[in-house]
This record gives sequence, C-alpha cells and structure tokens, in this order.
Amino acid sequence: MTPGISLRIVATALVPFAIGYLLSYLLRAVNAVVAPDLIADFALTPAEIGLLTSAYLLAFALFQLPLGVLFDRYGPRRVQTALLVLAAGGCVIFALAPGFTTLFLARAVIGLGFAGGLMSGFKASSLWVPLERRALVNACIMSTGALGIIAATEPTAHLVREVGWRYSFLVFAGLIALCAGFIFVVVPRRDGDPVVARFGQQFTQLLRIMRLPLYWRLAPLLGLTTGVQIGIQTLWAGPWFRDVLGFDRMQVARHLLWMAVAFMVGILSSGFAVDRLARRGISPLTVMLAYLLVYLAAQTVIILRLPDLSVAAWVVVAATGQVGIVAFPWFAAQVGNELAGRSNASLNFAMFISAFMVQGAIGVIIGFFLPTTTGYAPEAYSWAIGFFLILQLLALGWYLKPMPEKEIAYGRS
Repeated sequence: MTPGISLRIVATALVPFAIGYLLSYLLRAVNAVVAPDLIADFALTPAEIGLLTSAYLLAFALFQLPLGVLFDRYGPRRVQTALLVLAAGGCVIFALAPGFTTLFLARAVIGLGFAGGLMSGFKASSLWVPLERRALVNACIMSTGALGIIAATEPTAHLVREVGWRYSFLVFAGLIALCAGFIFVVVPRRDGDPVVARFGQQFTQLLRIMRLPLYWRLAPLLGLTTGVQIGIQTLWAGPWFRDVLGFDRMQVARHLLWMAVAFMVGILSSGFAVDRLARRGISPLTVMLAYLLVYLAAQTVIILRLPDLSVAAWVVVAATGQVGIVAFPWFAAQVGNELAGRSNASLNFAMFISAFMVQGAIGVIIGFFLPTTTGYAPEAYSWAIGFFLILQLLALGWYLKPMPEKEIAYGRS
C-alpha cells in the first residue's frame, strides 16, 4: 500500500467514487457502439449523431463551474449521490425516447448527472490523500474510466445484440442507481473544512481562478488535447475503423476495447511516472509535455491514414491523450488546496467544452463530404482531425512561451 494511504480510506473513500467514474465513462462512450442502431432507427445525419453524442459533453461542461462550488461546500458524498440519481433518470428517458429531440435532452441529462464523475474522486483525494501522492491516486481513479470504456465496447455490443439498445439503457439506469446508494452508504461523512463563504463569494473565488494568467497558460493546452481524445475515442474512432479500415461491428468493438486497455495503462503509467520523477525534482508538467508530444505524433499518423501504423497510432492516442490530469494537483497547489474543487472544475470545464466542440464539429466537417456506400468518406476524417491537430499545436506553442515568474506567483497570492 502506498505510504500515507490506508486500505480503509481506499476502500470507503476512493473506490466508490472510482466506480461512479467507471459508469460515467461507460455512458460517455456507449454511443460509439449504439450509434448504428440510433442512425438506423431515427435516420440521423453525421452532424446529428455528433450533436446527440456531444450533448452529454455540453451539459457536463456547463455544470463544472457550479459543481466545483458544490463540492467545496457540501462535499463529494452528498453531491455525487444526487447527481447519479439524475443520471439514472436520464438513462430511463433515453431508453423511452420517441425521437431525436428527446434523445438529445436525455443525453444532456445523463451528462449533467455524470458531471461529478471524475471531480468527485479528485475532491475525495484532496480530502484524504497527502498532496505528494495525489497525482498517483488521481491517475488510479481516472484509470477506472478505462474499465468503463471496456464495458462500452464488446460487452455493450453483446448486450445490445441480445436485448436491444433501449433495454440496455434501462440496465445502465439500474447500475447507476445502485452506485448512488453505495456512495451514500459507504463513503465517510467528511466534507473538509466548513465553508463559511456565501455562494456569491465562492463563485467570485472561482472566477478569480479563471482569470489567473497561469490558468490561461494551461487551459488551452489541456482543454484541446484532452478534448480531442475524448471527442474521437468516445464516438468517431468507431466509424473511422469502419470507414477507413473496413472493419465490421464486432471488429470495431474489439479495437475500441484495445484502446480502452491502452487508456488505462497510459493513465496509470503517467501517474507512476509523476510519482517517481517528482522525487528527482522533475515537475509533473514536464512528464505531461513528454506524453503530449507522443500523442500529437500519433494523431499525425491517423490523419495520414497509414495502414500499417494506424491501429498502433489509435492505441497511442488512447494511452496518452488524457495525461493532462497530472497537472490538476499541481494547479490546485498553486491556487490553494481549500479551492481544490473549484480549481479542478475550472480545468475540467476547459476540457469538456473543448470535447463538446470537437465531437460536434467533426460531425459537421464529415457532413461536407459525400458519403460512401458503407459509411463516411475516409478523407473527411483526415480533414476533421487535422483541423484540431493544428489548434493543439497552436496551444502547445502558447504553453511553451517563456512563463514569467509573476504568472505563477499570482496564483498563490
């Protein structure tokens, strides 16, 4: 066991939130498998399927800022329990939806209900885990999201094949409700230091964080790199395998499974790397940058559609695209640990607003190209992903500009 973290804390204060995050990623990624059914049943265009899937991300992102205030005020146990109940209701509405509008609204409710999926675990980490071990613990929590992605691949494909997509969402609703009850009963009643500030004051503090020069140095890079990975892995990777490499439904699900495993391995490896290298004086931001350079190179291979390297490139994208989470504890330490919920939410907001735009915009760009007899034009994916690669490179250049000491010092003032 990692020094400073008891088995009891892991079992009762961290694992329940990790399970909630697993379910949030399952529902975030499930449309990559059920999209063909939705397209067939509702005659959805590429733009509509992109908009439908990204409704989750939009509601998720918009609730991040008030969510940070709620976590700091009421603690992760109560807030996450209530949100998961909402997510379960959204799944029921989705299962019964008669058309696109109801599907869109239900998907948004699911996203709202899962808005605290990862941040609840990060807030719990800030309450129960020593600062020097939080990057590792946060990476472990986040790696459980890969189990959600795994569940959203072949297991979900088999479930949908057996009972249909509507009954599958009713199954998801039951699992989410059980998780909500588990968190409410098992997690210790510890919410951190009492918050005496009024809500208005808390939002003022949140806005102050988002005005920091340091925030604007980090947020574009973290938002775009992570947003692209979320946007393409949870929706467009599946159609890419179908349309570019000619895979059938089960082959697509199997390759998405490999990407999910790579996601888990990559997140865990980044956490361990930060944990080990910090003892040698190497910043977590340096580790993050090394991973991101590999990530951007892998996207280039995908854009070029190199047959012999493309599958490996997708695996690398899955393994390295979420490395930005190692910056969360570092950023929280700069602005003050008592603001951890809000500092985490401010970065998560940037990530998911970006993911929403990526997922929807890729659908719009693909729609500009004539479809093939089996799906979408292969070159459409290259143009869409290439556009966002350029934006990521610009964000990287902005991040690498010399950073005056006052930009960091201002965060501690």
